Amino acid sequence: MSFFKNKDKTLMALKKAWKSFDNILPQLLSIIIVIGVMLAILSPESVSKLAGSESGGLGMLIAALVGSITLIPGFVAFPLAAALLENGAGFMQIAVFISTLMMVGIVTLPLEIRYFDKKAAIIRNSLAFVFSFIVAIMIGVVLG
Repeated sequence: MSFFKNKDKTLMALKKAWKSFDNILPQLLSIIIVIGVMLAILSPESVSKLAGSESGGLGMLIAALVGSITLIPGFVAFPLAAALLENGAGFMQIAVFISTLMMVGIVTLPLEIRYFDKKAAIIRNSLAFVFSFIVAIMIGVVLG
């Protein structure tokens, strides 16, 4: 419909979309390779031991720390979470991983401090970290 309404704008939008995709593709491929290697190295038993439902609070803490440090876009994080669940990870551990991954930014903290201030950035990240555990526990109650 857009093409018939305004061919020039549509072609310009498609060129911009292709350029964006072209910029994201190397990062996406590298992340997919890292995920593939991780899943090849880690057996389902080791995934279950580190982040399985039996790993309890320690598994949640490990998942939360990894999620807080890792910088992965959401469109890669959710398939990764599905792969981890298929390989024995627990729901609460994956929930805290995804929550911290999306809401806590250790890697991006210096940038956040520069744009806001140190106190606000630390409070926001701390509350997000705590909230991630609350969400994970709620998911554990609902799905457990």
